[in-house]
Amino acid sequence: MSITPVYTTSARATGGRDGYAATLDGSFKVTLALPKEMGGNGAGNNPEQLFAAGYAACFIGALKAAAAQDKALPRVPSDVAVTATVGIGPRAEGGFGLSVGLSVSLPGVDPDGAQALVASAHQICPYSNATRGNIDVALSVA
Repeated sequence: MSITPVYTTSARATGGRDGYAATLDGSFKVTLALPKEMGGNGAGNNPEQLFAAGYAACFIGALKAAAAQDKALPRVPSDVAVTATVGIGPRAEGGFGLSVGLSVSLPGVDPDGAQALVASAHQICPYSNATRGNIDVALSVA
């Protein structure tokens, strides 16, 4: 599947999990460090944290897009919140893999409407589309 990008950005990492990453336009820079749980000093951020933050923010955008596209879905409250939990660990096949849990808080939205909205957003979200079939993503409404 191909897309026609409406926005493109670039970032460069140096030093791997114990280094730095920054966007080429200079608007974002982060010190990277291996988590203590993986034998590092934990004195920086790691790719899983960045992925979790990006997925959570993107999923809120997908919730809003889903509600705008389908008027039968509930509106997204202004205090919507998504918590993305990303895990990393060894795969039985070798190498490492990721797991993701998305917990969506939609205050004031009835449970059935919230479930429908989350399911629709999961079909729209570019992160969900990129991970589908590759990473287990567990959805829940908090």
